[in-house]
Amino acid sequence: MNSQQNILKNNKKVLLGMSGGVDSTISALLLKEEGYEVEGLYMKLHSKPGYHETHQTRAQKAADFVGIKLHVLDLQEIFNQKVFQPFMDTYAEGKTPNPCALCNRNLKFGEMIKFADTIGAYYLATGHYIKTDGKYFYAAHDDTKDQSYFLFYVEKEILPRLLFPLGTRKKSDIKNMAAGVEGLESFASQSESSEICFVETNYTDLLRNYMDVDNVGDVLDKEGNIVGKHKGYMHYTVGKRKGFSVNGAHDPHYVLSTNPTTNQIVVGKKEDLACTSVVLENLNIFIDSLEFETTVKLRYRTRLVGCFVRIDNDKAYVTLQESVFGVAVGQAAVFYNNDKLIGGGWITEV
Repeated sequence: MNSQQNILKNNKKVLLGMSGGVDSTISALLLKEEGYEVEGLYMKLHSKPGYHETHQTRAQKAADFVGIKLHVLDLQEIFNQKVFQPFMDTYAEGKTPNPCALCNRNLKFGEMIKFADTIGAYYLATGHYIKTDGKYFYAAHDDTKDQSYFLFYVEKEILPRLLFPLGTRKKSDIKNMAAGVEGLESFASQSESSEICFVETNYTDLLRNYMDVDNVGDVLDKEGNIVGKHKGYMHYTVGKRKGFSVNGAHDPHYVLSTNPTTNQIVVGKKEDLACTSVVLENLNIFIDSLEFETTVKLRYRTRLVGCFVRIDNDKAYVTLQESVFGVAVGQAAVFYNNDKLIGGGWITEV
C-alpha cells in the first residue's frame, strides 16, 4: 500500500454502489452508523429500456434520504464490450455464460475502484451478501442469499479495500430494518431484482434481437443417430430436458452437448450427464498452492463437492470425488475451504 492509500484509509471515506434497492440503501445507513464518510455511485450498465429511469430515481431517493452525495457513472459502452458481447458470443459458441462474474470483475469492482480513487475514497462497498477479511472472500451468513460465487473473479489485490455491510446479516432482517425506518417502507416491499439484470424475460428472447436463434435442427443420440428435432441450438444448455423431440422415447432425455456449426444437439439419459473431472482456464486463485484438496461449486445454487486440484500452465485440472450432473462449459468453478473462497476459474473442458 502506498502512502497516498494509507492517508485515504485513515480518512474512512467509502464509495458505495447504489442500485436503488433495499440492500444498498440499508448498507448506506449501516456504514454511516459505523462512522464512514459515504458517497454513493449509480452505474449505468446495460441499456434495457426504462431500467435506468426507474432505478436511478430510486437510488437518488435513497441517497437523499441517507444524506449522501450520489454520483452517476455511464458505463454502457464498457458493459457492452466486456459483459454483453461476451454473453452473446458464448451462447453463439454453444456454451453457457456467466455474465455476473464478468461484470463484477470488470465494472462493479473494476471501474468502480478507479472512480473511488478519483474522489479520494480508499474503501469500496456494495450491498452484496458476502464477507471478507481483506485477504479472502467468505460465504455470507445468509446462505440463501450468498453471492460469493459471483465474486470469485474479482481481483484479489483490491480485497483490503472492500466492505460488505450485509455479509453477516440475513435478507429478512434487512427488509424488516427498512420497514421499520420511516421513509424507507417502500424499499422494504420492492420486488427482488432479476438474476441477470439485463434479461427481461429469458435469454433467448434477448438474443433474438441480435441473431437467429429459431433455426430448427436435428437431435442426435450419443451414437450420432438422428432421433428428433429441436428449435435451434441456442435454446438449449447442458442438462435441459424440454423443448425438443426424441422419437419413441419413454424415459426423460437431457441435453448433453450442442454443436453450433451443425445446429445439432446431442441428448441422452440422466446418467450420461455424469461428470467426474473438469479443466479450468482464466484462473483467479487466492492461495499459492499448485496442488490441493478442497470443495468446488460448479454452478450457482448447486452444492459443494469434494475435489483434488492440480494447476499447471495456468490451467486447473479438477478431479471430482463424486459425479456431478449437468456441468456446462462456460460456467465458473469456484473453490471453497469451508466458507472461505480460495479461488476459481472458467470451465473449458468437461
